Amino acid sequence: MVDVAIICGSVSDATIADRAKKILDSRKVSYDYQVISAHREPDKLDNYINNSDCKVFIAIAGLSAALPGVIASKTDKPVIGVPVSGTLNGFDALLSIVQMPKGVPVACVGIDNGENAAYFALRILKSK
Repeated sequence: MVDVAIICGSVSDATIADRAKKILDSRKVSYDYQVISAHREPDKLDNYINNSDCKVFIAIAGLSAALPGVIASKTDKPVIGVPVSGTLNGFDALLSIVQMPKGVPVACVGIDNGENAAYFALRILKSK
């Protein structure tokens, strides 16, 4: 069993995930790290979400940043989205994450801010 599942939509997002992992490591919080694209590997993502025993998801994605919303649409566990900077300095990803429809809540931290995603996950874990 892990406390946090960290999922990146692309290997290019790994540096942001490393920031979150560093915080979780320093607090001895267990996590699993995966790279799964919501667009290119939807079946793999479904399988991972359905079989994960984590308590919180951190979803890191750039461009259309569909990953956090897709995860939130398939679970009732908390999802924290981390927008990744790209061609529009990450504003495209930021807006994609914060504009989820009603009933599909995703918390969102600042662009490239994997650290705050980890800190927020720690707060969620403390409240359980």
